[in-house]
Amino acid sequence: MKKILLLILLATTSIFAQRTPESIQTKKIGTRTFTVVTPPSYESSPEKKYPTLVLLDGEYLLDPFEGILKYGSYWDDLPEMIIIAINQNNGETRFLDSEYDEAGFPSGPGANFFEFIGQELYPFVESKYRTLPFRVVAGHDTTAGFLNFYLYKDNPVFNAYISLAPEMAPAMETRVAERLAKITKPVFYYQATGESDLPEINEKAADLDANIKAIPNPNFKYFNDTFKGASHYSLVAKAIPNALYFIFDGYQPISMVEFKDKILKLDAGYADYLIKKYDDLNIKLGLQIKPRLSDFKAIEAAIMKNKAYDDFQILSKYAEKHYPKTILGTYHQAMYYEKTGNYKKALKEYQKAYTQEEIRELTKDYMLSKAEALKGKEDKPTEEAPAETPTEEPTEKTE
Repeated sequence: MKKILLLILLATTSIFAQRTPESIQTKKIGTRTFTVVTPPSYESSPEKKYPTLVLLDGEYLLDPFEGILKYGSYWDDLPEMIIIAINQNNGETRFLDSEYDEAGFPSGPGANFFEFIGQELYPFVESKYRTLPFRVVAGHDTTAGFLNFYLYKDNPVFNAYISLAPEMAPAMETRVAERLAKITKPVFYYQATGESDLPEINEKAADLDANIKAIPNPNFKYFNDTFKGASHYSLVAKAIPNALYFIFDGYQPISMVEFKDKILKLDAGYADYLIKKYDDLNIKLGLQIKPRLSDFKAIEAAIMKNKAYDDFQILSKYAEKHYPKTILGTYHQAMYYEKTGNYKKALKEYQKAYTQEEIRELTKDYMLSKAEALKGKEDKPTEEAPAETPTEEPTEKTE
């Protein structure tokens, strides 16, 4: 019986996120407690690092944020993240943490809490957990206003900001826009309000929205959500998925909509589209993701549909880089030779698969059958255009 219980425990730790209560004895604000949530793959992928999400008002924001991240990562729509949920709802803690002076800058306990996150909380988390440099912060009303203070710095602690019904300090609706106009590193800024919220919250949020939209040629990514009929509290549940999907737009596998509306409409550069997609995830979000096999198939379908056969050579090199020793790169190179009428080279390329590792539907039997079909075929004259071979377009992902 004990062995069975142990097996169940080991199984559950590999498929569910883990919540770990943590505390720090700080220099200026005493003992602070928080919860660190590691994603389901954390224990089974010891080499993997994760972006972080700091939740102010962590007691009540943790569950909805964790739920959306679990759902999104299940479908590979959102990356897994390490969540750091700071406890602030004991008495007046959240208000003291967010304190500012008459000029609208952090002061007293607010200034101390501001420094705590960058100087004590993050060093602690990064020494104990495997984190990536990409950092997101989220807060609600008072703490949503507070998180804007990090944008006042020349080198902000966070890369992305989720401000839910912010209660802003004096001049914040002007200062945030001014700072966004000057920031050079990639920043994502999401703001949400509810139509039925307090007028003073919505008015300042509307002013900030107008100021941000007036910035010419912004080098940051910004979105403002106003939810019709939503209250101060119901807007949170509506905004969280929008905020996360806004920040991580482009992370998702290539969908049918993306394939039809973007990729197929390109005049050229189908393989380059795939390369840029994953380069951008690395550069902008710090996510080093192996290109998905479904995305290779989508680009293959676009190449075939537009007869852009030269792109198969680019796709082949990209496949060899990320899936070495597998059939994938050889398959794309063989396809290039076959579709350009160089059947002898295509045959030899297909035969190379016999010594390589199979990958999904690209089996050795399949590759050898492709080679067998080319035996005895004479190469086409170089001036003769190759015939088009039908191929399947990508379908929506399923589990």
